[in-house]
Amino acid sequence: MKATIAVLPGDGVGPEVMAEALALLRVVAECGGHTFTLCEGVIGGAAIDVHGNPLPDQTREICTQAHAVLLGAVGGPRWSNPQAVVRPEQGLLALRAALGVHANLRPVTPHPALMRRSPIKGSLLQGVDILFVRELTGGIYFGDKYRDGDVAFDVCRYSVAEVERITRLAAVLARGRRRHITHVDKANVLETSRLWRETVDRVLATEFPDVQVSHVLVDTMAMQLVTRPSAYDVILTENLFGDILTDEAAALVGSMGLLPSASLNGDGRGLYEPVHGSAPDIAGHGVANPIAMLLSVAMMFRHSLGLHDEARLVEDAVVWCMGQRIVTRDLVASSRLHTRDVGKAVCRKVRELAGP
Repeated sequence: MKATIAVLPGDGVGPEVMAEALALLRVVAECGGHTFTLCEGVIGGAAIDVHGNPLPDQTREICTQAHAVLLGAVGGPRWSNPQAVVRPEQGLLALRAALGVHANLRPVTPHPALMRRSPIKGSLLQGVDILFVRELTGGIYFGDKYRDGDVAFDVCRYSVAEVERITRLAAVLARGRRRHITHVDKANVLETSRLWRETVDRVLATEFPDVQVSHVLVDTMAMQLVTRPSAYDVILTENLFGDILTDEAAALVGSMGLLPSASLNGDGRGLYEPVHGSAPDIAGHGVANPIAMLLSVAMMFRHSLGLHDEARLVEDAVVWCMGQRIVTRDLVASSRLHTRDVGKAVCRKVRELAGP
């Protein structure tokens, strides 16, 4: 197939893990006879330094014209002043809005060979396979914001239509898994959560009667995610709660360097990025874990390009490398392997699995 992919290395370790993603794309293209046209743009702090804008018009245009977008990371201490008028994170939020990516998918599956890295007991991690479905373009992050003297306001707003579309996606995904959705809210306090709960129940009852649903309050979920993680299949929630819970879920796999993500709109286009952020403390040392970035590429193959076999090849190669402890030091403290070493190992395994 032929596809245009926007490439945004970004800040911190972003360029380092993106280099391995591009190497992987070249291998998959060669093995599968695909043509991937790569268009690079700047975003975040790197864009502020050059253009004074975290999402320049040229980058926006590249992304809106592409079949999919690969993003490394944004942010860092150079641009960390929360009082600054222009900040790297504004570029990411603006990009999500420009692409209309309203659904964030984050799979969490601990690898047996690396369970010791998790602070959670191994017995609790057996059988854990969670898919978070987080609403991404609504809620308090995108609501009106006010400052009046020593009082500040952040408005959390959701519409029925916003909740309906994310619920439908979660239900479709649940049908391909264990057909169960856990909806996380704070319906005992928040009116937006009560709207969510009513809408989720209605959509599933009328359109997806084969999908079961349970409702859990977010504070309870925060506890149960680390005490009963194997009990959950698809977890559906709003923007703020999803942001917090998915970062907590990194404890289950032992490192944020293992978690990929996909942000999807309604027409198949998506934004794919690792969860770990820019990790400025290790940027430039060549030791960043590339696995989350490589698995994000696999998610891109599956959700935006329809290359399901290629997605599985990448995932199988990553699983094999982790099983062989071909990993960076965030997973095995004694490891002397660098970002490039792990990336090359995954590429070699992809070639081997793809066959002649």
